[in-house]
Amino acid sequence: MIPTNLITRIFEAASIQRWNDHVRPVELTELDKQAHKMLIAYMLGRFQEQIQEINWLRIIEGGFFEFLQRVVLTDIKPPVFHYLMKKAGKELNEYVLGQVREELSALKSLATGNPLINEMEAYLESQDVSSPEKRILSAAHYLATKWEFELVYNAFPKMYGIDETKREIEDKIEDYYELAGVQKILLGGKSHHFVDLVSQLRFQKRWSKTPRIPQTTVLGHMLVVAYFTYLLTPLCTEKPCKKRIYNNFFSALFHDLPEVYTRDIISPVKREVAGLEEVILEYEKKKLEEKILPLLPGQWHQEIVYFLEDQFKNKIMEHGRPKQVDEIGPEWNRDEFDPLDGTIIKIADEMAAYWEAAISLSHGIRSPHLEEAIRGLEDKYRHRPGLASIFSQPESS
Repeated sequence: MIPTNLITRIFEAASIQRWNDHVRPVELTELDKQAHKMLIAYMLGRFQEQIQEINWLRIIEGGFFEFLQRVVLTDIKPPVFHYLMKKAGKELNEYVLGQVREELSALKSLATGNPLINEMEAYLESQDVSSPEKRILSAAHYLATKWEFELVYNAFPKMYGIDETKREIEDKIEDYYELAGVQKILLGGKSHHFVDLVSQLRFQKRWSKTPRIPQTTVLGHMLVVAYFTYLLTPLCTEKPCKKRIYNNFFSALFHDLPEVYTRDIISPVKREVAGLEEVILEYEKKKLEEKILPLLPGQWHQEIVYFLEDQFKNKIMEHGRPKQVDEIGPEWNRDEFDPLDGTIIKIADEMAAYWEAAISLSHGIRSPHLEEAIRGLEDKYRHRPGLASIFSQPESS
């Protein structure tokens, strides 16, 4: 079972405002920043694995631990954060671990099988910042920050001290020039355009017809679904292989990427207009082929298509071709079969929608759309062992 406190903590990132001491043309939240960071980390990791071996489970878990650290400490300004970590890093980390200990103690690390809190403690206390996985996450962090800062800078370039901030960010990114992906993104070519394209999902609000607290964007929702998928995978499968964990996480992280061209078409419209869902899928496939894939290296195209086509179906790769299966049994739970649990991603997607609605209701923001979504999902999962408790409102959990 995923603790309710952990679920609500993940959504707290949507309430943390970034750059709130600067002029901002749009809201910039920690949840969106972390989502952008992990999409960039995928790119950096894929480029870097052409040079050296990359432990993707460390990137996934490390990103999650850094995410929780930021949520607990809220939006401390980077210079202040680094100064405090230098002077009192041990004490700050102990505070962070104390805040999440109960939530993570009952969950297992997919990388090691140890309690997740033990792995987070080891990660935060480690002095080794030279591993490729930590450098990829750090570089992705600064590249996502750079994208945000360009919006802020262009809104008020004459603000006192802003040029110093600009230099600090540029200097930090320069420290990661040895990573091939950093160089490619900074060149301003197609890799840079992909980073810019996915960032546009920050501007698309979820539940656009319904007021909610906190508001979430399509980009932030993608990360929530990815983390829920990561947390659900060991609950729904037994000893998943490394490629299965990788596929599940990144397929979930990318799952709404085509909405950069379609926007968030609400489920009732898709369901109730005959044939519309098929037309939308056809349009998304067309845009994926014409607009999105050309921004990525050709050797990644098959993987991105595998992530996005029939995304809520269980799949394996057999003889170089994707094959849908009802269930991924032990015979396919091996890296060479490239297993992907689309049904788990679907549960995570609906879990994210449920809690987007439930948390808003807990804040007193009610609407027929939110209440209908709550009732429908509670009814759907009421009789599913292990999942019913996840689909229960905060008041009754």
